[in-house]
Amino acid sequence: MNALDELRIGESLAEVTLSPVTRLDLIKYAGASGDYNPIHTIDEEAEKAGLPGIIAHGMWTMGNLAKLFTPYYEEAFIQDYSIRFKGMVFLEDVLTLQAEVTDHTDKTINFNVKAVNQEDKTVIKGKVVLSRYT
Repeated sequence: MNALDELRIGESLAEVTLSPVTRLDLIKYAGASGDYNPIHTIDEEAEKAGLPGIIAHGMWTMGNLAKLFTPYYEEAFIQDYSIRFKGMVFLEDVLTLQAEVTDHTDKTINFNVKAVNQEDKTVIKGKVVLSRYT
């Protein structure tokens, strides 16, 4: 029996709380992703776009959600990942990542996932299908 076998429908994975978002996080992500849109790194450009300040890349937030599944990567992989962006992530936001089991078969486990900020506002939510290695 492995850790995946113990998961039950309705059960939540251990939450992951990220460190506060920093400008350096976003600069590093811009370099890694090639997304140099200045609303993610330059205050004045974000303000010119009508934002109260720089915002995190949506894909930065989405990528971080995968950290929920780190304990299971020896047994399974993310087969499918669908996300809806629900709010913006700003500098110094503290995100908590959450996942709940919605379906469980011998081959796959389905999850509802979301990230909430320090005000308990959902900024991203979606579904993940974790598939066991065969």
